[in-house]
Amino acid sequence: MKKPLVIIVGPTAVGKTEISIDVAKKLDGEIVSADSMQIYKYLDIGSAKPDREEMQGIPHYLIDEIDPRRKFSVSEFKEIAEIYIDGIIKKGKLPIVAGGTGLYINSLIYEMDFSETPSDPQIRAKLEYELKKYGNEYLHDKLKGVDSEAAKRIHPNNAKRVIRALEVFYKTGKKIKDFSTDLKENDRYQYALIGLTRNRKELYNRINKRVEIMFDQGLVEEVKRLIDMGLDEDDISMKGIGYKEIIGYLKGRYDLERTKEMVKRNTRRYAKRQLTWFRRYDKIKWFSIEENTSKNKIINDIIDFIEGKIKFV
Repeated sequence: MKKPLVIIVGPTAVGKTEISIDVAKKLDGEIVSADSMQIYKYLDIGSAKPDREEMQGIPHYLIDEIDPRRKFSVSEFKEIAEIYIDGIIKKGKLPIVAGGTGLYINSLIYEMDFSETPSDPQIRAKLEYELKKYGNEYLHDKLKGVDSEAAKRIHPNNAKRVIRALEVFYKTGKKIKDFSTDLKENDRYQYALIGLTRNRKELYNRINKRVEIMFDQGLVEEVKRLIDMGLDEDDISMKGIGYKEIIGYLKGRYDLERTKEMVKRNTRRYAKRQLTWFRRYDKIKWFSIEENTSKNKIINDIIDFIEGKIKFV
C-alpha cells in the first residue's frame, strides 16, 4: 500500500512554515523540511530557519542537521528524508514535507537515479583546473559543443553543474539527464501536493521586508562567524542568496546598501524561478494566501483537499 504524504511547496517568503505548522497541528503531523539552506547548521538568519517558538511543538526534521563545511547532495536528501518519513508513519503520524527546493521535491515524488554515473576524479580535476585557468565561459562553451541542451538550461556561472555535465559526457559519452523534466512518477507515496502563492506585489514586499529584518538581526555578523569557521564562497552552503552577496561585501566588492539591494533582487528572482518550477507539476493544487483572506479558511480548504487525496495512517 502506498504511504501517505503531504507536500507543501511555494516561493520563498510565501508563508510555507506557518501554513505547514498549522496543517500539522490539525492533522497530527510532523514536518520534514525540503529547504537546501535550512538543512545546514549555523546558517540561521539568512535561511529564515524557524526557531523552537515558531515550530510550536511540532517536530521538524532536516533542519539544522548538516555541517556547512561538507557537501550535501540531492541523493543524500532523498535517502535521509525517506527514513524520516517512514519513521513518522511508524509513529502513527502524518508526514508533511514543506519547502521550496524543487530538486528535493522531485527526488521524493519521481524516480531519479543519482547513481548511474559515478564521479571521475581525474576528469573532474582537469575540468576544475580549466575553470580556474580559463573561466566559466570557456567551460560553458565546451559544454555547448558536446551537449547543447544541457548548455541551454545550465547557466555559465553555475560552474558545478557545468563540470558535472561535462564529466558525465566524457566518462560515458551520454548527455546528462535533466532532473527537472526527465521525470517518471514513483509509486512509493499517495500524496497531496499543495502549492502556496500570493499576489506578486505582496510577495515581493514580504521578501523585501524579510531581507531588512535579516540584516537587522545580524546577517552580516552571521556570515563573518561562518568565514571564521573556515567557510568561503567556494563552499556549496555559502552559495545561497544572502551569504554569497555578503561575502562579496566583506571582500570589498560592494557597499552595504548595494549588498542589501542585491539580496532583495536575487531573492525576488529566485521566487519567480520557484514558481516556474512548481507550476510544471500536474497534480499540484494551488492556494492563494492574501492579506485580506481568513487564514482559518485557507487551512480548512487545504485540509479538505488533503483528506480527499490520501488515506490517513
